[in-house]
Amino acid sequence: MADSGEREGISFEFNDRDFRRACRMIYARAGIHLADHKRDMVYSRLSRRLRARGISSFTEYLDLVEADPASEEQAFINALTTNLTSFFREAHHFDALREQLRELPRGEPVDLWCCAASTGEEPWSLAITACEAFGSDTPPVRILATDIDTNALTTAAAGTYGIDRIADLSPERKRRFFLRGTGPNEGLVRVKPHLRKLVEFRQLNLLAPDYGLRQRFVAVFCRNVMIYFDKPTQYDVLRKVVPLLAPGGRFYAGHSESFAHALDLVQPCGRTIYRAARDSQ
Repeated sequence: MADSGEREGISFEFNDRDFRRACRMIYARAGIHLADHKRDMVYSRLSRRLRARGISSFTEYLDLVEADPASEEQAFINALTTNLTSFFREAHHFDALREQLRELPRGEPVDLWCCAASTGEEPWSLAITACEAFGSDTPPVRILATDIDTNALTTAAAGTYGIDRIADLSPERKRRFFLRGTGPNEGLVRVKPHLRKLVEFRQLNLLAPDYGLRQRFVAVFCRNVMIYFDKPTQYDVLRKVVPLLAPGGRFYAGHSESFAHALDLVQPCGRTIYRAARDSQ
């Protein structure tokens, strides 16, 4: 098996039993369902953890994750979490959110939730959209940005990116919302302080029995995460998220996600946009 570990002169035996065990463990901890074709990916990502911990076999490594979760479980989850994102990905959702925010009565704080914040491009896009919708750099908006991956959240909270990450944004958005690095930070951009004030980053596992959230959200962005869950897990997540939607709130899903199996919980009301089924009764 060609892998970065082999290029470094280190390779590990990785048999079917190791792969199946790793699949069961990530499913139990994060709800992620890994298909057989993900075997090389699992080997590649976990072998880095074996090298980092000085462990010589996958069996020993997986034993460590189970025996000492405080030491290695989060790193195991981080390794097998996929973080593919960009600013204003699936742009039609941000157009819909802008209109949704503009139609709200003024005067009350507005809560938004980004369930899979990844490295931060999505929650920052939500913050930009809120500023544009309210015509203000200090809109009455609070954005909760959560993810299971602590490494991704660290990047997200820093709000610093290679300048290529904002190449497709308009000149106006670049000027209004980003600072351009100079000197040792040449080639980097950082979100401006007024944008940072709108977003709170927090770790959250969507498999948790109780999210500990008491606010009601006008919009929940839970995009391109449900595709990693099987149908029962999707339903369970929706069962916990939908009660957190404010009356008239919207649930924004990924372009390849649909919930025909959960129409008692959500009803479509746009292009991969859903409302609580209770709102349609």
